[in-house]
Amino acid sequence: MLTLTAGSVRLADLERIWREGLPARLDPSAREGVEASAARVAQAAQGADAVYGVNTGFGKLAHVKIAAGDTRTLQRNLILSHCCGVGEETDAATVRLMMALKLLSLGRGASGVRWELIALIEAMLERGVTPIIPLQGSVGASGDLAPLAHMAAVMIGEGEAVHAGKRLPGAQALSAAGLKPIVLEAKEGLALINGTQFSTAMALAGLFDALRMTANAVLTSCLSTDAAMGSTAPLHPQIHALRGHRGQIEVAERMRALMDGSQIRDSHREDDVRVQDPYCIRCQPQVAGAALDLLRQAGATLQIEANAVTDNPLVLDDAIVSGGNFHAEPVAFAADMIALAIAEVGAIAQRRIALLVDPNLNHDLPPFLTPAPGLNSGYMIAEVTTAALMSENKHLANPCSTDSTPTSANQEDHVSMAAHAAVRLMRMNANLARILAVEAMSAAQGIAFRAPLQTSPALLAAIEALRVAVPVLEADRYMAGDIERAAELVRSGALIRAAGLEIAP
Repeated sequence: MLTLTAGSVRLADLERIWREGLPARLDPSAREGVEASAARVAQAAQGADAVYGVNTGFGKLAHVKIAAGDTRTLQRNLILSHCCGVGEETDAATVRLMMALKLLSLGRGASGVRWELIALIEAMLERGVTPIIPLQGSVGASGDLAPLAHMAAVMIGEGEAVHAGKRLPGAQALSAAGLKPIVLEAKEGLALINGTQFSTAMALAGLFDALRMTANAVLTSCLSTDAAMGSTAPLHPQIHALRGHRGQIEVAERMRALMDGSQIRDSHREDDVRVQDPYCIRCQPQVAGAALDLLRQAGATLQIEANAVTDNPLVLDDAIVSGGNFHAEPVAFAADMIALAIAEVGAIAQRRIALLVDPNLNHDLPPFLTPAPGLNSGYMIAEVTTAALMSENKHLANPCSTDSTPTSANQEDHVSMAAHAAVRLMRMNANLARILAVEAMSAAQGIAFRAPLQTSPALLAAIEALRVAVPVLEADRYMAGDIERAAELVRSGALIRAAGLEIAP
């Protein structure tokens, strides 16, 4: 169980919730502020003055005054009417992260909800009640309305959820966990569905995987460099210090450490006829380092957003005021940045694979890395597959934040498309994992042809971890399974752990 302090949560804690499935709760010190704002909303609901979402309709219907006796019906109708999500289901880990983010937002004490509502979300996380949330339906403007409504629906005994491995109607899932549905009071439905927690959770999941993919790319680039007998001179620390970018300096440093002690590298330090390697070998610190810097910049934005209050209206010190914190433009920009980094890490990795299979470029390795070319095709089509994945990621990397469209009778006339921007990162990271898997397989195959010379101890440890799942390719065989098993080693971090590689977020 992680105890979160609203307003100061760290990315590392959020990654643990996502990767390890840890339950989360708010620090009890948040309760006083939460209950104070709830009392102010309850008072406003009984008053004569119109307060948006408290005693009025929503969106374009904000001019319609709602009687105090209809408050509960208003909030329930809001949730049910907004459960319009479609498409594939969001993975459970990201749903749980989204719920934790909602806790953080409500815990700032500006949303006007009762502590009982927060306690229900905490209990659902602790007892494993995970709402079914479709991936499609949010434009990232007045919050992630549809996805968050599907979460809130379970809280009121509607919708669907998974508990103990079973898909159940919301009320049954709560009951199986020993919980009861909540009856929403003034503004509570609006507080639940206004906010950027779905798009932020998806973007964070994309960020966490992209950082791991980039670390894997540092490792696979070293394997490829040794397989191709590339030069390590471009890793000289002064080159990178003269430019000054943190990521570039760090990647070069990690590559030097990974390749330290390589017999292959030592064998061609002198009298190598090649003056310069292709850019995919020579410029890996510049490209992966720039991607790392971009990911860290996106991470800084998402950490702020994770700690933010993004519903509407907000209970301020002197009034309940409508604003626009639900607009997810920061998340959309961050997701677009992450997408660019994923695409570029994959693009340069794919070129290294192409180099390794090409007898004109691979420094005396056999064509397509097979001992008997002609009879066998080796890694010929595995490289083609990576080209397809690389191209798909290039298309997916096109910006989503520039694609606004008016909704809700032009009340919401500019939207962020943050959810769309963040959801695609899942597919892009899956593509990148397979590209890096094929690079690891190809490079390990190339290094085997350099025997009796051996690679460095760190890279040898990574190859040994790979060989548990993917044997040396002696003759053509069914390769789809090899790629998937290697991709799982990439996704899980098994290869970088074997090599002792660590890159901080």
